[in-house]
Amino acid sequence: MTQEQHKAQDEITRLKGPGKYNVIMLNDDSTPMDFVVQVLIGIFNKDLEVAKHLTLEIHEKGRSIVGTYMFEIAEQKCVETISAARSAGFPLSVTIEET
Repeated sequence: MTQEQHKAQDEITRLKGPGKYNVIMLNDDSTPMDFVVQVLIGIFNKDLEVAKHLTLEIHEKGRSIVGTYMFEIAEQKCVETISAARSAGFPLSVTIEET
C-alpha cells in the first residue's frame, strides 16, 4: 500500500466522537424553588450557589441548560429528575436537546 492510499484510508476510518446533549429544565408554577435547588445539587452535582443561580434563571427565563452530557447520561438525568419530582408531587419537566 502506498503512502497516499494509507493516508486516504486513515481519513475514511476516522470516527466521530459521541454527541453531546443539553439537559434543559423548564419552569412551571407549582414546583418550589427549594425543590429545584435540591434536584440540581443531588442529581446534577451542582454546588449551592450554582444551583441557586440556575434556579433563578429557570424562573426568570422559563428554561435553563442544567448540564451537558452524552445521550445516555442526559437521558438518565432526565428520568431521575422526573421520578423525584413525581414522587414529591411536582410537575417539574426536563428535556434533552442536541448541542
